[in-house]
Amino acid sequence: MDAPRETENLEFKEAKTQFDTTKLFRYCVALANERGGKLVLGVTNKIPRQVVGTNAFENPGDIQQKILNKLHFLVKVEALSHPNGRVVIFHVPSRHRGTACHLEGAYWMRSGEELIPMTAERLREIFDEGNPEWFRRTALDNCSASDVIRLLDTQIYYDRQNLSHKSGCRS
Repeated sequence: MDAPRETENLEFKEAKTQFDTTKLFRYCVALANERGGKLVLGVTNKIPRQVVGTNAFENPGDIQQKILNKLHFLVKVEALSHPNGRVVIFHVPSRHRGTACHLEGAYWMRSGEELIPMTAERLREIFDEGNPEWFRRTALDNCSASDVIRLLDTQIYYDRQNLSHKSGCRS
């Protein structure tokens, strides 16, 4: 409630009477793609935030199961009683490294107050997380010592060191 603003990991919605289930699924996917977070229903978005209560998702266990069935990851749903009304919190886990979550083929992310499909660039960044950095990758497999000397053009090194270049190498 005291957060100075919403972030990619925290979203507040009044949702006094209801909240669209498809929109809920999209928020869960977007939050998971942003390394997890919380969607809080029954609280105003504007600061100072106030609990206004919500009647959305009266059965937390039911909606938790629906999310699991639809998205194939567990979002814990918590309903809290407050003097000003009921608050429902969706605890969304992070996606796995190198993978992005989707809803029916659409990879969602947040952009300010909006949910938008992920850009190709952002998807590439996520999928590349699972790959080793280019400088950690093997440049050439099964390379013999003589192949290394041939490929490195070691003659320049020997010339600069005023050493005689030998065509072989020691093991």
